[in-house]
Amino acid sequence: MSKISKPSKKNITSKSTSFLIILAVLFGLLVPSSVQTATASNKEPRKIVTGWIPYYSIDRVLPRVRKLTSSIPAGANQPAVCDSSQYGPTENAAIENSYLFRNKDLMKEVLPFWFSLKSPTLIRNDYITGNPSWPMADTVCLMRRAGMQIIPSMTDGTAKLVLAGYLANPTTRTTIVNSILNLVNVNGFDGIDLDYEGFAFVDGSSTWTRTAPLWVAFIKELSVALRAKGKLLSVTTPYLYDPSERQKGYFVYAWSDIASSIDRLRIMTYDFNVAKPGPNAPISWVDKTVRYAISIMPSSKVYLGLPGYGRDWITAVQGKCPVSAPPGLKAGAKAATFLMVNAERKAAIDNAIPVFDATVSEATYSYTQTYNGLTADGASTSCTVNRTVWYQNSRSYAERMALVSKYRLGGAALWTLGMEDQLATTEMRNAALAMAPDVVVSTMNLTGLNKGSIFYADQFTVNGLFTLKDKSPIAGLPVSVEINRGGTWTKVAEFLTDATGAITVPMVLANPAGIRLTTLATWERTESITPEQLVDVKSKILIDRPNSAPRSSTFTVRAQLLPQVAGKSAVLQKSVNGKWQNVGTPLISDASGVFSFNSVENSRGILTLRVQVGTDITSETFAIIIR
Repeated sequence: MSKISKPSKKNITSKSTSFLIILAVLFGLLVPSSVQTATASNKEPRKIVTGWIPYYSIDRVLPRVRKLTSSIPAGANQPAVCDSSQYGPTENAAIENSYLFRNKDLMKEVLPFWFSLKSPTLIRNDYITGNPSWPMADTVCLMRRAGMQIIPSMTDGTAKLVLAGYLANPTTRTTIVNSILNLVNVNGFDGIDLDYEGFAFVDGSSTWTRTAPLWVAFIKELSVALRAKGKLLSVTTPYLYDPSERQKGYFVYAWSDIASSIDRLRIMTYDFNVAKPGPNAPISWVDKTVRYAISIMPSSKVYLGLPGYGRDWITAVQGKCPVSAPPGLKAGAKAATFLMVNAERKAAIDNAIPVFDATVSEATYSYTQTYNGLTADGASTSCTVNRTVWYQNSRSYAERMALVSKYRLGGAALWTLGMEDQLATTEMRNAALAMAPDVVVSTMNLTGLNKGSIFYADQFTVNGLFTLKDKSPIAGLPVSVEINRGGTWTKVAEFLTDATGAITVPMVLANPAGIRLTTLATWERTESITPEQLVDVKSKILIDRPNSAPRSSTFTVRAQLLPQVAGKSAVLQKSVNGKWQNVGTPLISDASGVFSFNSVENSRGILTLRVQVGTDITSETFAIIIR
């Protein structure tokens, strides 16, 4: 990835075994011939924008604000708190007016560019180095406050061929997987983005055939580990072409082999011309690259890259430049870079009028600079420097966002967020509004509970309703039933809504849990998540006893505590004149939670009994006829 003014990326270098869903239910799966769509006024922008936030330019998207001195710091292993009460009015205003908060309706995730892999056991945190007085936890918290998923980018910080060597060794490869997993889990990130550009730009193409299968093995192993924790795996790579074509691009990244293992592919569809003057990313090249990507994986996984910078090349130098001129004034010198947000001002300073090249969809202009002064010997001298500039403007962004719409991509990824000018941001917003999905309105209620509780193994019902904002039902919508234990949400089943937009799911629980219903975002619709509802599960006593027994003869009452717990004390009780009396001595449950009470009753009549376990668990009353 190209970098501006700071080091360039190329140089940097659950367990629900006790949960049961009763499936003996018929679901209506009739899909109506047409579903009324929401009106444009009910639509929200599609969240199709994401991008990188480097450790050295966080203040481009978030303000460096300090919390109130009265704020209570987060405890050990506790997430930071950054709601409005933690900041003063001025600070809160700055937060709400920041780039990230102004544009949060366009984004669902961000890519903090903060980490670098140095060895299998060491991931360097560049955020801390670059922001010593601005706690990372506070920055992460503000991103959360903006509603962002956080998928930080990790670069390859090793030397030439070192990472390839690590991946060739199964032990060190697994160590890297564990290090990444630990980084994600400890910080509560939503996943990781791998930006390992060393394979492409350092190791050399002669190594790619050998490295590609190692990369694939690593991605598959990391994917399994991350998905087991509900985390996302994103990769950022240069372009590839269809291997059947002569130009294959950077085939070391093996898109087709990793497609099923990754959740995001961010394509660096920029830096087409670096060493010589030309467009940063001709739109035909972008289109070709994207078309290959979506031919081998779902288009929703694919994000095209957008550069927020331009380049300024020296094409010729006439004369001898004075010693006072800037160094490096020669044709073929490394191009200077500038931010898109500064492009208009730069053109004015250069006394040039940019023109838009529709064939490549970028702006360009040429200009000259003259330097007068003295040579090192003190003689008068002069030189004229010819320069050519290329950059993307708002129209460039609009035409690339049209590709997002055309191919139904996941979106666009900006290097970096906040480098684009306001007109470009506006074009992205217009595109997002034009592509806006219908908003899913979801509700859930639970029936069969008693004040939020259920007895062990007793059935209750989860009822969900899914509609558009205008209350039109959404039929055939996949709905996930999720439970929460210990702070981890686990999908336990998936059902389709019926013709009325409803699902009805009978359930039983063995342990307390939170329950919610979720739907995934699609091109057509937003995601939805119902509020969590807690279900408490009370212990239950099952009774096995005779209907009658002869007087003065022994009869047996068997009771089983559910869930099964050994070592619990229970007593058989009988009702005498409206009061409960113990019958015999207490018993201790066996490994199956079973008690066996032997008793004798000498009087004929109806004997009313119950079993009491401890002080808080009581069976239903039952009767035995003593004859």
